[in-house]
Amino acid sequence: MLKFLKIILIIPFIVSSCTEQKPLKNQKDTSISIIEKIFESDEISIIGVGDIMMGTTYPSNFLPQDDGIDLFSGVSDILSEADITFGNLEGPFLNSGGTPKKCLSEENCYSFRTPTRYAQYLDEAGFDLLNLANNHSGDMGKEGRESTLFTLDNLNLAYVGITDYPTEILHYKGKKFGFAGFSPNRGTPGINDIEKAMGIVKSLKDECDIVVVTFHGGAEGAGAQRVPRKEEYFLDENRGDVYKFAHSMIDAGADIVMGHGPHVTRAVELYKNRFIAYSMGNFCTYGKFSLSGPQGIAPIIKVFIGKNGEFIRAEVTSVKQIRRGYPVIDESNSAYNKIKYLTGIDFPETDLIFGDDNIIRPAD
Repeated sequence: MLKFLKIILIIPFIVSSCTEQKPLKNQKDTSISIIEKIFESDEISIIGVGDIMMGTTYPSNFLPQDDGIDLFSGVSDILSEADITFGNLEGPFLNSGGTPKKCLSEENCYSFRTPTRYAQYLDEAGFDLLNLANNHSGDMGKEGRESTLFTLDNLNLAYVGITDYPTEILHYKGKKFGFAGFSPNRGTPGINDIEKAMGIVKSLKDECDIVVVTFHGGAEGAGAQRVPRKEEYFLDENRGDVYKFAHSMIDAGADIVMGHGPHVTRAVELYKNRFIAYSMGNFCTYGKFSLSGPQGIAPIIKVFIGKNGEFIRAEVTSVKQIRRGYPVIDESNSAYNKIKYLTGIDFPETDLIFGDDNIIRPAD
């Protein structure tokens, strides 16, 4: 992330085909925040990473021994190199209290509550935007959601993916960049209502030059590394047809689509010269997630696009988690090699070339 001055402006914005407007988050009126950056090149770089859960105090205290100060020290130099960096935030920022969610299966129910002070680590590591569309953003009920938004607003970290704030617009080099987040979970824009999701993206594209969609979807676990091109279920919940969803979002105007949710790395694809990453795995998940086998590796994907959103290349940095959840660079390039292998068997028709330099390029 380049260091930049964040300037708050007020303009109207339509988030769907109706006349509903998106409020400015920290003033709760009918407008949005705009972030200004100065770029030295027409080429834009956007980094996406997968699931982030930095520790929890619920149901008992389970935090890093150093209170998380060094959680991102092994990867912050990479995260800060992109023009825009975003990730998927699993769980609310809340210091105490909250109403834990109720699950369909109590045996497979996990609720997280991360201290609000941990949000500054995301800011310091280089994140610009967090996706909240997932199955953990409502872990502590209304109190957790409100505390999360207040905490991110105070750090001027943008967010997308909850019903009241499904999208965000960032201003870069005279262009508008729109972000939207989706999941199959309550309180978030729905991944299974593709028509409505397309409406949100189309409206965002009407306002913006470039649109990035991020989603939380697909089955979970080591057995969910493939993209099946059909609806996926986990614990009897419909987690969406991520293949149909991603293509539909590009049809609606998205220029980049990046997913997470399966807790493993999945294939990538080029569709209409637009880049899709179907799952970026577990990026920084302290203590409460399984990190065995493919669940312990993940990519940092840095996508380069042109001024019209066309795909130029993607640089992949493989990471692994140590000390129960600290992301560090994986010199064996496991995540990159996994993406290359899975893309070859799931999307053999896609026009992508995987180089020995960990860079993915269009075939043309």
